[in-house]
Amino acid sequence: MDETRIPPTVSHQYLVVVDDQSNSVVRQIKRSPSKERAVTKREWATVLVLCFVNLINYMDRFTVAGVLSNIRTDFNIGNDKSGLLQTAFIISYMIFAPLFGYLGDRYNRKIIMSFGVFLWCLTTFVGSYMKTFGWFIIFRTFVGIGEASYSTIAPTIISDLFVKDVRSKMLALFYFAIPVGSGLGYITGGETARVTGSWQWGLRITPALGIVAIFLLLFVVRDPVRGEKEGGSHIASTTWLNDMKALLKNPSFMLSTAGFTCVAFVAGALSWWGPTFIELGFKLQANGQSVDSKDVAYKFGLIAMVSGVIGVPLGSFMAQKLRVRWQQADPLICAIGLLLSSPLIFFASITASTSSTACYVLIFFGQLALNLNWSIVADMLLYVVIPTRRSSAEAFQILVAHALGDAGSPYLIGLLSEALKNTLSPELWIGSSEKLLLSTGKVVDPVIEYRSLQYSLFLTIFVEVLGSLFFFLTALYIQRDKALVDLTIAECDNDSDTSQMSSEDAENELQNSLIKPD
Repeated sequence: MDETRIPPTVSHQYLVVVDDQSNSVVRQIKRSPSKERAVTKREWATVLVLCFVNLINYMDRFTVAGVLSNIRTDFNIGNDKSGLLQTAFIISYMIFAPLFGYLGDRYNRKIIMSFGVFLWCLTTFVGSYMKTFGWFIIFRTFVGIGEASYSTIAPTIISDLFVKDVRSKMLALFYFAIPVGSGLGYITGGETARVTGSWQWGLRITPALGIVAIFLLLFVVRDPVRGEKEGGSHIASTTWLNDMKALLKNPSFMLSTAGFTCVAFVAGALSWWGPTFIELGFKLQANGQSVDSKDVAYKFGLIAMVSGVIGVPLGSFMAQKLRVRWQQADPLICAIGLLLSSPLIFFASITASTSSTACYVLIFFGQLALNLNWSIVADMLLYVVIPTRRSSAEAFQILVAHALGDAGSPYLIGLLSEALKNTLSPELWIGSSEKLLLSTGKVVDPVIEYRSLQYSLFLTIFVEVLGSLFFFLTALYIQRDKALVDLTIAECDNDSDTSQMSSEDAENELQNSLIKPD
């Protein structure tokens, strides 16, 4: 028997489910009064503290990338182990995200985040004193555990403090810190290494800022009731297993997570290998003469930061304006952003060995198009998932996006480039008489060193196109899944026995009312 989906419509006082064929009202649920109002000073303080911590979080993550050339030399490692350094961090980050997601949906979020910040500050600082690569990578792994607690929970606090466009703006501010923090990480690492003569000092800046962040989290941030501003504070939590089943059945959440996984793959690969690749290309332009790696990292960091300063709020602004007319605007902006980014990144990789200006310009616009996604993806997650499952949903998305995205992309790119070095013949390239002595002791033609990494990075172009497809598919379901969340919140908030009603009961009842057999 065929089923007809009956879309909900929104009135001023009621959420109404209408049968499009008969134009009759199937279900009507009274809406809670709107809780939008002016943002208080305490709420502003909370958001600014969360943004500050997110900023130093990503500074810490990419400080290592800013001094990667120095680390390779000191520890005598190649591209494969250099990529493994970031992969080990991401693996611990994604493994512990579900644990913190479960805790974040049920316990005091301020305490959990403070513990996480303390852990990554401590392990970053201690790790900077390690003299062997084995111990260094172990401490970078522990850093991932601490960062998982914060990244999983912080967005859910913003979702409970604000609704609608105000939430979108606050999320844009929060995720604005990702590219800015990443850019500052390159700059901080490279410039501190230049001034002190030691790359280790670059890793000791963020732990000092982290101590300040812990006090701000404990004494300034307000931990609101889950679903406080949406009228969903009466929704009862369900078991973790039921939460996971509900998320797996949510097409908008699953497809947008797949799209975001592609974004993470590309961002992880480019942010880790971008400066190294550009440096190799510039060396070919200079006919084998040395190129200042710290200067490349500094400029790449500036590009990452400025593209984020423009791209993240631009994506949020476009979404807020366009969703008024097209409810599918959010996933469509993400899809188009990835489609625009892919040729720009491709041509940037082509011009690295011929024109530094063209390379930097193309990277800037490619990263800008990629950055349109960050706040929009977070916003979509929050409005297609009910309040009591949002930390778990954030954790699930982090797990999937990093497991299949940036956990493996730096290592995979490094591994591919090492394999290609053994298959590319120097005779294929004109003017390839110069040789490059790597830190591993191998002598490799500089053109092959460049080409092997270039061909490996072409993989990111394909992944961007795949991510765009996932977001286009998300657009098919986003309107219905958002409406289901609104109806679930309204049902729980207005039910006469609301204190006894679980989110699972409300969803099952509403699912039945949204489906009418022919």
